[in-house]
Amino acid sequence: MAGKLTHINGPLVQAEVDEACIGEQVRIGKLQLMGEVIGREGKTALIQVYENTESLIPGEEVHALGHPLSVELGPGLIGQIFDGVQRPLKDLVELSGDYIPRGVSMDSLDHEKTWQFTPNPDLQIGDSLTGGSVLGTVPESTTITHKILLPPNLEGELIWLADQDTFNLKQVIAKLRVGQQEQSVYMVHKWPVREPRPFNERDDAVLPLITGQRIFDTFFPLLKGGKAAIPGPFGAGKTMIQQQIARWSNADIVIYVGCGERGNELVDVLETFPQIIDPHTKRSLMERTILVANTSNMPVVAREASIYVGVTMAEYYRDQGLDVVMVADSTSRWAEALREVAGRLGQMPVEEGYPAYLASRLAAFYERSGRVCCLSGDKGSVTLIGAVSPPGGDFSEPVTGHTKDIVQTFWALSKELADARHYPSVSWTESFSEYVPVTAKWWAENIDTRWQQSRAEALSLLAQAHELMRIVNLVGPEALSPEQRWILQGADLIKEGVLQQSALDDVDSYASPRKQFLLLRIMLLIYHQGQELLALGMPIQELNKLAILIKAKRCKSTYSSEQMEDLEQFKRQIRIDFELYRNEYKQE
Repeated sequence: MAGKLTHINGPLVQAEVDEACIGEQVRIGKLQLMGEVIGREGKTALIQVYENTESLIPGEEVHALGHPLSVELGPGLIGQIFDGVQRPLKDLVELSGDYIPRGVSMDSLDHEKTWQFTPNPDLQIGDSLTGGSVLGTVPESTTITHKILLPPNLEGELIWLADQDTFNLKQVIAKLRVGQQEQSVYMVHKWPVREPRPFNERDDAVLPLITGQRIFDTFFPLLKGGKAAIPGPFGAGKTMIQQQIARWSNADIVIYVGCGERGNELVDVLETFPQIIDPHTKRSLMERTILVANTSNMPVVAREASIYVGVTMAEYYRDQGLDVVMVADSTSRWAEALREVAGRLGQMPVEEGYPAYLASRLAAFYERSGRVCCLSGDKGSVTLIGAVSPPGGDFSEPVTGHTKDIVQTFWALSKELADARHYPSVSWTESFSEYVPVTAKWWAENIDTRWQQSRAEALSLLAQAHELMRIVNLVGPEALSPEQRWILQGADLIKEGVLQQSALDDVDSYASPRKQFLLLRIMLLIYHQGQELLALGMPIQELNKLAILIKAKRCKSTYSSEQMEDLEQFKRQIRIDFELYRNEYKQE
């Protein structure tokens, strides 16, 4: 039913549409702009428009579409690049060139492409099916077998299931009897993005997300199904860290959502990802990646939608029993979109102009993470990693503060470390992880029982060095005792030999858990051996000049994750060298 546009205020418009519900999609004016009803005042509907509203005039028609903002879910999502409302950018380029015309509408997935469908052999005609039941499988990429699921809101008696054959997304692959009616089922279905997809129950997250980055895996771990934040100022390396996580993490699917970031940064991501070779499969990383691109010059309210589009696709693959990582860059831009719309609505601003519901919206988003028992009986997970861009690096601002209260892993980036070319520039004094006790069990079972103790000792050493540096900055290193100066050297070994890790280093871009632990043990071994030499009378000046210190700091780039025996031999050589030093000072 058509209504009339009555008022225009930037991306917020008002129209008299009698039967439009809150959350319903609408098409506006001659340009058929896309919008969403976000409120009602009597007969007047408040609509946020996902596109530029220039040239709109009051009196133009508004058509309610009868459904909320939804995404298409089915084979063909992998490897795609979408905009904030799931329009395929590659198809838009072919249609209109470099700039997206307003009002353009197209299917998110290619409905003509055929897929090799294999029915589920466990199903029989007459079976009672519920939402989430697996109807069959489709090979979506060389690494991902896509399970065709019955939509969660559908159940009934199976009366027909297609045989093994090729089908496109328009063709029926199953039929159900729902009550007295016959319901056709396709390989694709739609789901509203603001509604979390259902599951049977939450399952305890027990497996760590291995990223290959030592500062994360060894010091501030994240579990599959966990939630993490990466706050940091401009230039601290957030984008590179997210790319490393996307490239190296042991997840089945990676979804990268660029939400309101600068165009040049997103262009770099869009150009780089297709060229990256997945280290786990030796094929293109895009064979397990979905990109959602929404740059800062795109309509502001589309930023807000892009976050929900990404997490809904993540939940869909989770329901297939897969482990999904979604990276949102950045939730600060998403929050700014909320602030702008709230301001135009005349809602009472609170902290720094953000709406009062900022914290609840952030919490609702992050709560869509987790490891769950799916409706299909499988277990899958969604891990959410949100980047935060606090103005001026101020972690006390509202988005960072609320996010810190919600997440269990907090990877705080430091401008000082970035300026000193220490990458990843993750601050070991401000970061934390609440998953350490659970992760310790995995490390004890798979790597070494001393992981938690070694991690705690290294962090203690770094904390002591941090305090001692305050004295050094005031009165110089000469004011410290030899033991305190050796603490500073021990902390430098941890920083340079373990925490620093170049994403551009072919050998050290990824470090296996075994390599991470060995490097940490080597640095602690040198520190303990040095303490013994100091006790025997070796001058701190000589101790700090030992050649083994330089070799230890460089061994991360000398030995790859496949050269663990060589690294073990290096560790044994350290013991031999220090034993010679000890014997020399014992004789004196």
